[in-house]
Amino acid sequence: MDLVAPVVVEPLRRRRCSECRQGPLERMIVEYGRPVCLDCADLGHLVFLRRGDTALTRRARERSTLWAVVVRHNRRRTRYERQGLLVEEAALALAEAACLADAEARARRRARDAERRAARDAGITEALRAEILRLFPTMPLDRAAEIAAHASAKGSGRVGRTAAGRALDRGAVTAAVRASVRHLDTPYDTLLMSGVPRHRARTTVAPAIETVLRAWRAPESRGRGDADAPGVTDTTGAKGTPGRADR
Repeated sequence: MDLVAPVVVEPLRRRRCSECRQGPLERMIVEYGRPVCLDCADLGHLVFLRRGDTALTRRARERSTLWAVVVRHNRRRTRYERQGLLVEEAALALAEAACLADAEARARRRARDAERRAARDAGITEALRAEILRLFPTMPLDRAAEIAAHASAKGSGRVGRTAAGRALDRGAVTAAVRASVRHLDTPYDTLLMSGVPRHRARTTVAPAIETVLRAWRAPESRGRGDADAPGVTDTTGAKGTPGRADR
């Protein structure tokens, strides 16, 4: 049988219970369009557990015969967002005891997971650095490491985190290098700050970027210009979104 938990609302305006007239209400349910306080709704004996601790929330919910979801309306996002649960006090106490009992084991597991994620992220960065040096073998080693670290930063959405970047697509890797050269080796940022439109600024610095790339490129690839970056232009990143290859 599917469980349907009651939904409790934290009102944004001052509301009074339609049955007992108590108020203003911190939390309420809505029955037939009318506010009802938790005592009148037979939920007044439950205690509030704020969201955030996943293990505690899960255990308290599992041990509570009656529980309710607490939500609040976010006006900016025009939606209701979960704030936590109302659970039985005894269930919460049991859940807290269970979490304390295995806190050390869960901390060790989190540490192991963090180490695995760090190793995976380091592998992505190192593979990108190696591919950058393969395509641009005369680039300074520290510059290649800097570009790889920047482009593959976790959660950045930059080239190194895209599917093309993870696959070490030639165009995506070149886009990351080109973006670095644009910002660090040309007056591109100064042009933007002086009010030059982005597309015009990119056109202005494009020859300087190609000069640097040509100096770093493998001998057999020199003179090919953008032929080494299929599908990548100066106005798009690896995902085809303007500016995603930039910092």
